[in-house]
Amino acid sequence: MDRAQLEHNQIPLYFIAVLLAAAVGLLAPGVAQPLAALVTPAIAVLMYAMFLQIPFLDLRAGLGNRRFIGALLLANFVLVPVLVWAITRGLVEHPAVLVGALLVLLTPCIDYVVVFTHIGKGDARLTLAATPVLLLVQLALLPLYLALMLGGAAEVEIAVAPFIEAFVLLIMLPLLLAVASSAGARRSARVAKWNDAWAWLPVPAMALVLVAVIGSQIGVLASRLDDLLPVLPVYVGFALLAPLLGLLAARLLKLPTGEARAVTFSAATRNSLVVLPLALALPESVRTLAAAAVITQTLVELVSELVYVRAVPALVRR
Repeated sequence: MDRAQLEHNQIPLYFIAVLLAAAVGLLAPGVAQPLAALVTPAIAVLMYAMFLQIPFLDLRAGLGNRRFIGALLLANFVLVPVLVWAITRGLVEHPAVLVGALLVLLTPCIDYVVVFTHIGKGDARLTLAATPVLLLVQLALLPLYLALMLGGAAEVEIAVAPFIEAFVLLIMLPLLLAVASSAGARRSARVAKWNDAWAWLPVPAMALVLVAVIGSQIGVLASRLDDLLPVLPVYVGFALLAPLLGLLAARLLKLPTGEARAVTFSAATRNSLVVLPLALALPESVRTLAAAAVITQTLVELVSELVYVRAVPALVRR
């Protein structure tokens, strides 16, 4: 299998990884702790592999598309937060589930959204170029949105230090290494070969992250299913409405078809794998259920993406 075939078949590979991880996690509960220890390094490897695909040294063209960036920001940081606030009001009496839902629904995806955008005939290149913008804005706004939306769940105390640690280890360090690697490739053939080798790894790294995340948390999810039931309608509602908000933002900014599809996918796809360590950094009283709420969103979203890759090209046309 060459790299193109690997990327073309990645969605079936991801579902195989999820099913395998769920089976192992349920049948062999003892693997949960070792897999949990693997989550953070696996996500760091994934982020480095994904960041290496971003043309950091050639971002000016992508970031110069102000209408596209404006539509992304409008959809993800204005329209979607309003939707999230509205659909999560029924979770105020379930603070652990609420904080998990807010963590994942307020943060737009910066990794596999590129894959689904490409499969859904959107402008994946612009999505990839806009990743640093999405990343920095969500990190700046997430604490503010959490403070505003937690509302009656004031007993959920969020420590700053674990969030900073997760940000440094999972985002800043891989990002800086990727930028250094990209710059070094222009001066060194060895570094260029290193980067070419890593170009194979986003798909296997994503599969590894899914195995680590699902395998370590599926037992908790199964045991707390009754507690998680209130969040399921929230996730289904988001899956149905968020793409429409993305399309609305694209139409308001009068984007061409490929860009409009990209904004639609971005609005609908969330940053679950990256925010999971943030959920696991919450106080012990809410940590387990909040993390399970994040994982539940991942499972709902993976199914939703199978619909999006067919529905978005059909609905978002010239």
